[in-house]
Amino acid sequence: MKLILAPMEGVVDFKMRELLSDLGGFDLCVTEFIRVVDLTLPRRVFMRYCPELLNGGYTRSGTPVRIQLLGQVPHVLAANARKAVKLGSHGVDLNFGCPAKTVNKSKGGAVLLKEPEQIYQIIKSVRDAVPEEHVVSAKIRLGFDDDANSTEIVDAVQSAGASSLAIHARTKRDGYKPPAYWEKIPPLLSRLSIPVVANGEIWQVEDAVRCQQQSQCQDLMLGRGALATPDLAAKIKAHMQGTNYTALTWQEVVYHIVHSSMHQDENVSEKYFSSRTKQWLGYLKLQYPEAHGLFDEIKRLKAKSDVVDVLEKYAKSPSLDSNHNI
Repeated sequence: MKLILAPMEGVVDFKMRELLSDLGGFDLCVTEFIRVVDLTLPRRVFMRYCPELLNGGYTRSGTPVRIQLLGQVPHVLAANARKAVKLGSHGVDLNFGCPAKTVNKSKGGAVLLKEPEQIYQIIKSVRDAVPEEHVVSAKIRLGFDDDANSTEIVDAVQSAGASSLAIHARTKRDGYKPPAYWEKIPPLLSRLSIPVVANGEIWQVEDAVRCQQQSQCQDLMLGRGALATPDLAAKIKAHMQGTNYTALTWQEVVYHIVHSSMHQDENVSEKYFSSRTKQWLGYLKLQYPEAHGLFDEIKRLKAKSDVVDVLEKYAKSPSLDSNHNI
């Protein structure tokens, strides 16, 4: 099986990809989407979204990274896809699943699920532009308001030449409300010969097992669950492989936050540091009760040094004799 870190806009940036991939379990990371309108973007934009390009397209721990593009003009997306792989991206992913209203109003993301023919034209243009040895993947939802045209969507993806497909098992209307309808993937799977990745509501190892069973997909994409449990991918991999794994304690999670590049990099602004730390604690509170107390202590703090002082009070270095996969 393969585990992929989902492209969460405004959350899973370079520093978060670095931290989560360091903890093990992930086979691939996908960047936040790069919005493409009518121009071929300059190199600096690709580097800003994917600094891993300077490392051959890999995270510090050696996990490959794939750039995701979002847009609606086939030939413009094709030109940017060609540039992305030339710069070192491990393939290109195309976003047809973003539910944000601002994105959909400009004919990007999930709104394209209403137009399978447009999806076909985009993927075909990108596939024709990108050398055959590079993956062209797509990420979709089951549909926009409902899943009535889901078969048309997946047929368009495959016939256009996509290498693989990730399916978020909800519609745009569903947003991120539980449940994820994993059981709606198998009828689509039966129409496809390309690899399919299941996505949505995987918070625990048990969810991963049920998702595989109900979706009939071996490969999974983790999003919010990986933010709430940073070593979730490692835990899932260990379970599937039948190997021992000692989960991170709360103190060890905080240790990794403190010692991540987000907190060690002197160039990180006070605002970025403070807001990202609080944002992540919002996810951690879903799985670690101790995160509530830490969040309460730092929620009004603005100075980086003050936040770090509180974090270090909670932090504990991982034990050298435990079986952490880091």
